[in-house]
Amino acid sequence: MSTKKIPNAQLTHFGLYCQDLDSMVEFYQRTLGLVKTDGGDYYVGGQIMFLSRNANEHHQLVLASGRPEDSGFSPINQISFRVDNLEDLCTFYAQLIDANVQIQRTMTHGNAWSIYFFDPEGNRVELYTPSPWYVNQPFAEPVDMSQSAESLMRQTEDMLRENPSKIPIEIWSERLQKRLQG
Repeated sequence: MSTKKIPNAQLTHFGLYCQDLDSMVEFYQRTLGLVKTDGGDYYVGGQIMFLSRNANEHHQLVLASGRPEDSGFSPINQISFRVDNLEDLCTFYAQLIDANVQIQRTMTHGNAWSIYFFDPEGNRVELYTPSPWYVNQPFAEPVDMSQSAESLMRQTEDMLRENPSKIPIEIWSERLQKRLQG
């Protein structure tokens, strides 16, 4: 085990592959009071939906189409951990590289920066930290996590400059809080 300090990471959401996306969205809305925060075309094909019941979390559940019937295909899309800040995410990236962990991709979602990698049994894990902005999802652009946090912040802000959906995250959270209160 490494003697390097491991930054804080908190479990925040799950992603599930679904056979019937619409019925799964309706189920979680009806039974747990989640609201749809975003959705659209998924980069691997099909559709993806984001749901939350917390105005400070863009999503607590991700539902993605594409789970084949009777295939034995795992319904787990990803297990996601929120880290405290962009500097810690960069530290995790360096530690994952040092540990020869298989990294799938690193990206900005506009509203967050993420590292996706695989555990020893092939389950996808996401480490992420929120950004100061909200943009419509899905949004995914590759970034180089070996850069400094300051450089990643500038690069992402430049990338979002012309995005018409970009607003401060506080405004988005206030709007979601009103929706949650009904």
